[in-house]
Amino acid sequence: MSNGIRHDPWTELRRHTPARIALGSSGDSLPTDELLRFGVAHAQARDAVHLPMDADGLRIELRKHGFDDVLELESAAPDRPTYLRRPDLGRQLSARSRQVLSDRQATSCDVLFVVGDGLSATAVHRNAAALLVELRARLATAGLQCGPVALAHQARVALGDPIGEALNARSVLVLIGERPGLSSPDSLGAYFTWAPRSGLADSQRNCVSNIRAQGLCAADAADKLAWLMAAARRLGASGVALKDESSDASGRVEDVVATAALGAGE
Repeated sequence: MSNGIRHDPWTELRRHTPARIALGSSGDSLPTDELLRFGVAHAQARDAVHLPMDADGLRIELRKHGFDDVLELESAAPDRPTYLRRPDLGRQLSARSRQVLSDRQATSCDVLFVVGDGLSATAVHRNAAALLVELRARLATAGLQCGPVALAHQARVALGDPIGEALNARSVLVLIGERPGLSSPDSLGAYFTWAPRSGLADSQRNCVSNIRAQGLCAADAADKLAWLMAAARRLGASGVALKDESSDASGRVEDVVATAALGAGE
């Protein structure tokens, strides 16, 4: 004990995890430095929820990496407060977005990418472009044709379904900011759906979560997603019907991708 602060014996374990453990105590309360750290973490989480998605910055970054076909869409939620109160509107396209998709000549693709702000635009800004770059190379190996990238404001996961349906995509991958935690305000989620169409249940999607520098890195996430996409192509389904066996010896990404490529002409 020093200065009235009792240190937790687990303090040495803190260097192995960002979790809030071994905080110590000062009397019946937290030490001042821990209280201040909590305040900063809480502020970062709140900022992640309310920060607008920088679509212009994302478009510029994506085009630097060769993603030239970029659309900008939005859900039926007109603003952030409505989006937070009405999750149902975040799953529906706005009238303008429906018209944009209707006016566009739909050409079929194997995978359509939707990048949505979700509950953390911070996660999208930090992780989405890097993941798409890693994933595009793996999908090319599998012979899977990538469609455009849709940047979606005020988006929930299911917003990808009507977008994929309108653009005649065989599958859709929604990259979206996850609900921020006190140690992870920048966690990106990836939701993959085979044969997207309006009204699908969440049980028909596969999810890879916690994609960020301190969690699942972009390269490892791309390996998992490429495996799932190739396996879904063979199975003709996603969600509960598709089990992630990408880490099994018999389920290596290279093996499934090669098999999918061989079966592309079937």
